[in-house]
Amino acid sequence: MIPFLDLKAVNAPYEREFKKVYEEVIASGWYILGQQVNAFEQEFAAYCGTKHCISVANGLDALILIIEGYKELGIMNGGDEVIVPANTYIASILAISRAGLVPVLVEPDIDTFLIDVNAIENKITSKTKAILPVHLYGQLCNMDAINTVAKKYGLKVIEDSAQSHGSIQNGKRSGSLGDASGFSFYPGKNLGALGDGGAITTNDDELANTLKALRNYGSHQKYYNLYKGVNSRLDEMQAAFLRVKLRDLDSANEKRRNVAARYLKELKNDFIVLPKVDNGESHVWHLFVVRTPNREKLQSYLKECGVQTVIHYPIAPHKQEAYKELDDHAFPLTEQIHASVLSLPISNTIESDDVTKIISALNNFR
Repeated sequence: MIPFLDLKAVNAPYEREFKKVYEEVIASGWYILGQQVNAFEQEFAAYCGTKHCISVANGLDALILIIEGYKELGIMNGGDEVIVPANTYIASILAISRAGLVPVLVEPDIDTFLIDVNAIENKITSKTKAILPVHLYGQLCNMDAINTVAKKYGLKVIEDSAQSHGSIQNGKRSGSLGDASGFSFYPGKNLGALGDGGAITTNDDELANTLKALRNYGSHQKYYNLYKGVNSRLDEMQAAFLRVKLRDLDSANEKRRNVAARYLKELKNDFIVLPKVDNGESHVWHLFVVRTPNREKLQSYLKECGVQTVIHYPIAPHKQEAYKELDDHAFPLTEQIHASVLSLPISNTIESDDVTKIISALNNFR
């Protein structure tokens, strides 16, 4: 079976370095907010092209804390609205709800899966305080257009960069294209830890200072609490592992692009709709997602051919029990996407022969 994602293969080249930094962290006797975290934050901020990186426990916390930070600064309040794509992983929407704000869903572009920029302005009200674009599957949203709308209405732009580590648009990386950005380092991400992890990037000094306290019980100085914060901190071990892998992120992304290029060029089947790419540099192919009206049939067929696939995502957020208050809202394009998408194997370690086998199987599907 060709695996959808072989994490053992992805991490195998780093085993020696992982063991070395593991021993260094153990020997240091300092395991929370120490030298490794500080170094990773500096290195990741420099990589993204931002002044600040504030590491946290996971990607969901990253997005929640950005909004909580703006609330502490008086820029947002409970009940305010945040525009977010309807077609996304539920975490993008959960973050808004958990921070006490209201998600306002916008339909996607059916070809790119990304938020339809032309539909954003119609959803802006007097309560709108931010736009939260999601760089879904590894492709950047049209950030110039989004920032133009945000500037017109005085809104903050919060990037969900959980799937877009290293992608570039107009010479700037994901994480530096809005006012703040949330990243996930879940193991399957392009830059994945060996456990959970996340980070926030921003050029806003005041927001960064607030977030450093909020993630640490609301405290800059132990036992002195400025805010009603949380405990959301990247640990030293995961920071050390991420520092090792960060050095190879660009080359790993390029290998993903090479696999995607083969899929786009060599897949020839009228039953399968390929993703549209607006700018190759802006896509780091966290996922390669196709659409087909016969998804269950295709997935079963590929399994018989020895190819593992995954559905990202089978149920639209507004159709989840958690958001039953949105169930009567109509998002037909989002529902069409969630009913027809299938993710093919893609990674920086997948073998060329396996890609050939996958393409052959797909081209023979009827």
